[in-house]
Amino acid sequence: MYTWNPGEYERHSSAQKKWGGELIGKLSLSGDEKVLDIGCGDGALTVTIASRLPRGEVTGIDLSGEMIAHARFSYPASEFPNCHFIAIDAREMIFESEFDLAFSNAALHWIPEQGQLLERVFRVLKPGGRILFQMGGYGNAADFFGIVRDIVREYSWKPFFGGFSPPWRFCSDREYLSLLEAAGFIPLRVGLIRVDMVHKNRPELEGWVRTTWIPFLERLPACKQEEFIGEVVDRYLAFHPPDREGRTHVRMVRLEVEALKEKAGGNLKFPG
Repeated sequence: MYTWNPGEYERHSSAQKKWGGELIGKLSLSGDEKVLDIGCGDGALTVTIASRLPRGEVTGIDLSGEMIAHARFSYPASEFPNCHFIAIDAREMIFESEFDLAFSNAALHWIPEQGQLLERVFRVLKPGGRILFQMGGYGNAADFFGIVRDIVREYSWKPFFGGFSPPWRFCSDREYLSLLEAAGFIPLRVGLIRVDMVHKNRPELEGWVRTTWIPFLERLPACKQEEFIGEVVDRYLAFHPPDREGRTHVRMVRLEVEALKEKAGGNLKFPG
């Protein structure tokens, strides 16, 4: 479990919010659904979903207590009565047949135990319920990972990373299709999407590293973290320089997933 800085995340998650907004546009909501937002983070996307549920409600969950506290403070129940936030591990949810839709954006690649997660999600959905997920997919940020892997093997950094393995799991479309079917879901759409993550300048790229590469940074003493960020960004930009407007680019791969939990008797509820 890692310590997140909600303020930093809020400032340096524009790409994740952009992808999330596009994903919300694919929800095809009627307005009366009960929605689960898995890995809700600072809650910004959760309240966007809530605004589309005049007769429904959304529950945002996240493993980070810091993120949930930030979400509750930013979006109090008095102002957002159909929006709730709970600090809980998605692999240990105890809901039963409670939600019409499970949504997740830019979060599930943090969970290596995808089979366990999908079994839990299957249980929390009502019969006929649906999932719509987007997460890092196979090959995600491969250029950036290559730079980081080289650095942590070097003499000055290697002592901090003995036995270290990044926690992320970036599945292929075929791998995730098998996981869905093993959990009992009926896949509708599973595909990899290549996207360009753009930051308007170097400080924003550094902010992204500071915000999301926490597993690497927490291996270092505080006095070494900024040095590490600077070296990673220096080397990345040496191979992938900013464009003419000073913007930086990182090639990302997103895995987008839509699937259904079959109703009793085999009747399916298709979106839209």
